[in-house]
Amino acid sequence: METLGRLAGVTIDCGDPQRLAEFWAAALGGRVTESLPGWRRVTVDGGGPVLTLQPVPEPKAGKARLHLDIAVADVGAAVSRVEALGGRWTGERHDYDEGAVLVMADPEGNEFCIVQYYQV
Repeated sequence: METLGRLAGVTIDCGDPQRLAEFWAAALGGRVTESLPGWRRVTVDGGGPVLTLQPVPEPKAGKARLHLDIAVADVGAAVSRVEALGGRWTGERHDYDEGAVLVMADPEGNEFCIVQYYQV
């Protein structure tokens, strides 16, 4: 089957692209560059899609319909790291047979999940 293409990146609308780029670069082990004037890009070490932080004038409103899932070895340690970087745990946790999922928020309130997969 012919594909449309490959996933190259994810763009996050935000008020302060530099602040969020620094958060995501520290959280994922990446580096920050400017992609367009005022925009920031996070390239993750080891490859994968890039994150682009796009400046927008309006604040986030409501729940995001798309979010990132970040696989971690230890959700407790990951929560501590996210909080040290300026993010927060929303208090929402889901436990499934395959692992635990905690809903987090970056410094501007954009939701993402940390996921600890259990060995089966």
